[in-house]
Amino acid sequence: MKIIFAGTPDFAATSLAALHQAGHDIALVLTQPDRASGRGMKLTATPVAKLGEGLGLRVEKPATLKSDAAQAMIAGIHAEVMVVAAYGLLLPSAILALPKLGCINTHASLLPRWRGAAPVQRAIEAGDIQTGVGIMQMEAGLDTGPVLLERAIDIAVDETSATLFIKLATLSAEAIVDAVHRLPDLTPQQQPVTGVTYATKISRSEAPLDWSQPASTLERRIRAFDPFPGCETTIGGERLKIWRALVTAGDPNAAVGSVTTVTPVDFSVQCGEQALSISTLQRAGGRRISVRELLQSFEISPGQQCT
Repeated sequence: MKIIFAGTPDFAATSLAALHQAGHDIALVLTQPDRASGRGMKLTATPVAKLGEGLGLRVEKPATLKSDAAQAMIAGIHAEVMVVAAYGLLLPSAILALPKLGCINTHASLLPRWRGAAPVQRAIEAGDIQTGVGIMQMEAGLDTGPVLLERAIDIAVDETSATLFIKLATLSAEAIVDAVHRLPDLTPQQQPVTGVTYATKISRSEAPLDWSQPASTLERRIRAFDPFPGCETTIGGERLKIWRALVTAGDPNAAVGSVTTVTPVDFSVQCGEQALSISTLQRAGGRRISVRELLQSFEISPGQQCT
């Protein structure tokens, strides 16, 4: 098929590569403009832009799709379908109506659960045991369109957003190639009206851990916020990111947020229910390290308070 592809991160690049390898005519690749990143704040192209240019495809980076110029560019392609994967820009109704077979979106959840910006992170944070990808016919609402096909996958008990994104990117690529191949024959299924949840965008303000919450809640959040934004706490006046922790029994007589035990390989912090045994963290400006490494230059002792 003659396709317009719109996407931005690595998750989307995996689907673009699969469609290209399947032999489709990718007539236009849309992605977000270059962003300043890194310590030098150098302008960096998106993963989709890098892949598209590497494949010799036409890549455009409009700041909006609401302009007459952007819409004329898309109309001039005369695409059969537009495939959208984690693009990050809204598609106006005028664009949704342009391709012959419409616009389809690959979304990293089993709709209608976790519509919105952060379905992978919110699924882990909520303790879901299963997620997946859905290929959806796009309409004006936020992830409300009918589903063409979906693929499910279990969420491992130690899953992080980083590991789950990789699994879902592969699943998404397989599903989108299948959907495009069978698109004229697929029957869209309206989403159920019950079970709708929204995956709000992840904010840095969510990073600090609230030790009054149950340890199981905090453990899921630590995995959900890996790699961004990470979960944080302050010990001995220093802000530390927590990357690996396990739920343990704790001490019901200990104050919430206090360090209860310290060993050469981990330390435990009392939560509202049970405790967290922390084994991997990161100091400001540093790399991820084990507690064993941290204790060589940073003192942690029972009774210290985490805030």
